[in-house]
Amino acid sequence: MKKWILILCLSSYGAIAADHHISGIIDLRASHTQGTQSYVDGGLGKFRFDDGSQLSLSQVGVTYKVDWENALSAHVTANGYVDGNRNGVGITEAFINYRSLPWENGLRIKTRLGLMYPDISLENIATAWSSPYTLTNSAINSWLGEEFRHLGAEITLERLGKFHSSKNDFSVSAALFQNNDTAGAMLSWHGWTISSRQTLLQESLPLSNMPSLEGGSLDEQAKESDPFIELDNRFGYQIHGQWKMKGNGEVSLGYYDNNANTRIVKDGQYAWLTQFSHAGLKWRLPYNIELISQLMLGSTLMQSPDGIDVVNNDYQAAFILISKRWDKHRVSVRAEDFEVSDNDATLDDNNNEQGNALTLSYQYRLQKSWFIQAEYNRIDSTRDAKVEQGLPQELLEQQWQLATRWYF
Repeated sequence: MKKWILILCLSSYGAIAADHHISGIIDLRASHTQGTQSYVDGGLGKFRFDDGSQLSLSQVGVTYKVDWENALSAHVTANGYVDGNRNGVGITEAFINYRSLPWENGLRIKTRLGLMYPDISLENIATAWSSPYTLTNSAINSWLGEEFRHLGAEITLERLGKFHSSKNDFSVSAALFQNNDTAGAMLSWHGWTISSRQTLLQESLPLSNMPSLEGGSLDEQAKESDPFIELDNRFGYQIHGQWKMKGNGEVSLGYYDNNANTRIVKDGQYAWLTQFSHAGLKWRLPYNIELISQLMLGSTLMQSPDGIDVVNNDYQAAFILISKRWDKHRVSVRAEDFEVSDNDATLDDNNNEQGNALTLSYQYRLQKSWFIQAEYNRIDSTRDAKVEQGLPQELLEQQWQLATRWYF
């Protein structure tokens, strides 16, 4: 798959003129965390970093884009991290775009083909899927960054309001994809997290030291989950609608279904049927205040080969973010709530979870593309599985971060 992606996105069209553009981000951070071992290292901590203090190269992201004269463009993004035991460099997105010229009635077709994020996030709109608002993403977008990257095709039909003397643009899109059959495993087994780390294409994700993995109901499960794998050769799909009002904001609604066959298991990797609905709002309020809110409601199911439910969870998460920028300053505040409900009868694998989080972030622009940013994160969560691993059922975790970010 990796070879195919690179060929798809970097193949040259020698006879067609092209414009090339490279952009990127370098994010260096000092952090202090009060909590427990991070989920990144196989713990149940909700933050990206382990308990204690550390200096990290939190993100080096580079995006290469080439635009050809025939309405085609290619987009490749790579990210790298030096942040502890899971250091690495790899591809995070690689796709080809096509955007037609608008027709006389204001309609336009857009398509994407390749490795891409599902079109959901309203936070992660800056270079290399970073957020211009906060250093850590919401729980919803942290999960997207960890377990979601699909290989497929997306087609969008847009209706442009300017052809009808209107400020309103409408679009509807549909995507078919593969390589997301294990999505839901990490949400079930470590719960919602607040992070800024995107899983690289070649990475696998460590599971925590669950009793069910050692001679219990999940002893056939591999110790690490492969998030971007195809197990059943079935296509998943996503539908997404969006309304944009120029100068005001946008509203979006969507549904995602990976359509996995839950009786498939290969080399310790189980197929998870993961489905969710999502809604988002981004709106400009008076005094140049920006409001962003997203909601996700869904379920995930993993079964044994004979059709017995092993993991059957419902989940939901929501956040509200308010951000104000003036002169060289930006202040952002985000409040969120999340939950996982365990519906199966597997005794040694309790995934019930409830929690809330608060993020306070201040950013100062030193130069046009150079920023310093300070942030405080607080998560209060209750998870029954923590007790099985010697942790308190309810845990209050806090994090302070100071970062310098340079966009180029």
